[in-house]
Amino acid sequence: MTLLFSGFGGHMANNSLVLTDASLDLAVHPLVIGQEFPDVETCRRTMKDVAIAMHFDLRIVKSDRSRFIAKCSKEGCPWRVHVAKCPGVPTFTVRTLHGEHTCEGVQNLHHQQASVGWVARSVEARIRDNPQYKPREILQDIRDQHGVAVSYMQAWRGKERSMAALHGTFEEELDRAHLKGKYLGTLLCAAAVDADDALFPLAIAVVDVESDENWMWFMSEIRKLLGVNTDNMPRLTILSERQKGVVEAVETHFPSAFHGFCLRYISENFRDTFKNTKLVNIFWNAVYALTAAEFESKIAEMIEISQDVISWFQHFPPQLWAVAYFEGVRYGHFTLGVTELLYNWALECHELPIVQMMEHIRLQITSWFNDRQDMGMRWTSILVPSAEKRILEAIADAHCYQVLRANEVEFEIVSTERTNIVDIRSRVCSCRRWQLYGLPCAHAAAALISCGHNAHLFAEPCFTVQSYRVTYSQMINPILDKSQWRELAEGAEGGGAKVDILIRPPKTRRPPGRPKKKVLRVENFKRPKRVVQCGRCHMLGHSQKKCTMPI
Repeated sequence: MTLLFSGFGGHMANNSLVLTDASLDLAVHPLVIGQEFPDVETCRRTMKDVAIAMHFDLRIVKSDRSRFIAKCSKEGCPWRVHVAKCPGVPTFTVRTLHGEHTCEGVQNLHHQQASVGWVARSVEARIRDNPQYKPREILQDIRDQHGVAVSYMQAWRGKERSMAALHGTFEEELDRAHLKGKYLGTLLCAAAVDADDALFPLAIAVVDVESDENWMWFMSEIRKLLGVNTDNMPRLTILSERQKGVVEAVETHFPSAFHGFCLRYISENFRDTFKNTKLVNIFWNAVYALTAAEFESKIAEMIEISQDVISWFQHFPPQLWAVAYFEGVRYGHFTLGVTELLYNWALECHELPIVQMMEHIRLQITSWFNDRQDMGMRWTSILVPSAEKRILEAIADAHCYQVLRANEVEFEIVSTERTNIVDIRSRVCSCRRWQLYGLPCAHAAAALISCGHNAHLFAEPCFTVQSYRVTYSQMINPILDKSQWRELAEGAEGGGAKVDILIRPPKTRRPPGRPKKKVLRVENFKRPKRVVQCGRCHMLGHSQKKCTMPI
């Protein structure tokens, strides 16, 4: 289980903590009437996938907040689909569908729907596991798997966009949100990541300021909430910017937890310190290096460029963030990006009084839980969709390996690049991906398939649909109208004793002048300048005219 901490401060700020339990489907299923999509963007993406899989060009007739209409671009072909928004919920459903094609479809390997965005979604899972996935490998894999030819530039840009999605874009630092109620203050948030990589809200609290004392109190409440004093509580992994107050609070209330840095915070600091694109590229390779030997070789490359990286690594020890050294289990969650939704909820109500603000967030959480309860009940697979997708990719890659069985549980997996050892009883692979992500890697899948096992059954239990349903099985209790709160407090119902509780507003002084209307989403980090990309070697930091790289 993983905890992630971030802060959004300001006059009335949001600071959040995230706790984790633990994109493109390779097999596109045919459309059917009644099929649902969580939002219109998912609908658009699915239609692109269908068009590519069925080798026809898609023409979008209408796409807005309430409907999506598309047809085959070939004149006279009857294929057409109409998707409309369901009343009262954010989902869209297929209303009408003419699924037959009378045209010949796309007769070559080039496809209009195979955009850079589509490429990015196609390779995101593989880039998560292997940041060194090369553009030439990407375009070849897309051709083999989808029958579509993309250019080297499309593959390169798709990888860059996917890397940005995984590592976080500069516009998403979740540091400050100004809430402009009369008494100002700070909103502290705690959340989790569920098995399908989505937000799981846990707790919110309003304090006067972001301080060491308030972090200590908030963490003590989180400890009570999680029931750390029970024998069933797992050893936690905590990620944060490691502010002094958070570090002390974690050491006090979660002394056995693994406490590391948020990778986005680390990468921003490294980039701003050195301002060297080549160093940053090597840094990311070091971050995702799976072994100490691979990590140290990347460090040596960086030292050759700048000796100053030695002192930086002393200030930010790799044991607190690097994949090769960090001891906690993060299941692929390296940043605080999941708190984006909490941040957005806070922005929606940042000018409301405290009670109305908290009620707005509670209603959002109620809706969030209800939607996921319904979604979990519709799934029929063993694993949640995101885990199912990664398992299928591992199984597809497993066919490339030679499997040598040493005994009942140990296997030697041989490829043209290297040999890996898999122990299916201990659920360990020498590549370390199985241990790091909680799902069988391609080597493990090859070993399991060779002896007749179902690879899905060797995923961590938290990734199962059954566990997902349990996660959202509890309800968010409704709250009576505000007019009835005082009656309950006084014990008016049931003859209870009178409870005299008076909560006074915090003693804060509002700054002089009219508060600024603009909400700053980034306060602690500078907005980066536009990065120039070379059209010759495709590296960042220089133009094609100034390129000196050998080709």
